[in-house]
Amino acid sequence: MGASLRVLTMNVLGPANPDWERRSALIGETLRRLDSDVVALQEVPVADGTVEELLGPGYTVTPFSRAADDGVGGALATRAPHRVVGEIDQRCTPRARDFAWCATLVVEVDTAVGRTLVAHHKPSWHFGYEYERERQALTAARALERLAGGADHVVVLGDFDATPDAASMRFWRGRASLEGTSVCFQDAWEAVHPDDPGCTFDARNPLVRAGEVATAVSRRIDAVLVRSGIHGPTLQVRSCARVLDEPVGGVWASDHFGVVADLDEPASPPGSWDPQPIG
Repeated sequence: MGASLRVLTMNVLGPANPDWERRSALIGETLRRLDSDVVALQEVPVADGTVEELLGPGYTVTPFSRAADDGVGGALATRAPHRVVGEIDQRCTPRARDFAWCATLVVEVDTAVGRTLVAHHKPSWHFGYEYERERQALTAARALERLAGGADHVVVLGDFDATPDAASMRFWRGRASLEGTSVCFQDAWEAVHPDDPGCTFDARNPLVRAGEVATAVSRRIDAVLVRSGIHGPTLQVRSCARVLDEPVGGVWASDHFGVVADLDEPASPPGSWDPQPIG
């Protein structure tokens, strides 16, 4: 097997919510065991060392530049040192401005699979804000296309707060265009589980049933996306799994399940023939 990159995203449902002490211990233990190369965390305290405590030593961590009044926001961490190349303020309409840390953070990092552009995308979460999520996806995608020239790969991950059939996710996945722009990113879950809905916000989770959106249906809203060139994704999705999608010792870690994906450097780059003989 060639070089590989492990990436993970998880909304951890921060300390203002019930049972944080036990939940954070479980989350930290799991994150350290998975030992991902790239980690995007949402709804996490970003200025008090919580991210570093959850991940353990050896990560370069960059939080979003804005957080909620209680210090909760988003953060992006990488095993190899990274360079921040941009952060997009995604509060794109008057009604989107009430979500302080609505943003897309973009870093560049040298990984085992090559120079990789990583975007932690957090659009508007509100149920009726798909218009904003469209605008936010378009703005992020255009920025990534401008920045992608020096990168071997581009990965976007986060809590997208949109289901695969939503307009913003259709755009990301190459199913639709917006304002004359089209891109194509491979959905890691879909690549290996095409017939599994893979819900990451699940009504069977008591933290969902007891939370602020208890009437919502189960859905998949957390994702890992890999940019395609003209011949397809530049990385092969070897595996993709949900993280902490069952209780451990009676503890549910969060109202979201995490998503972890192993992305491999393909033996034959897209656009070339496999050197192995056919037949």
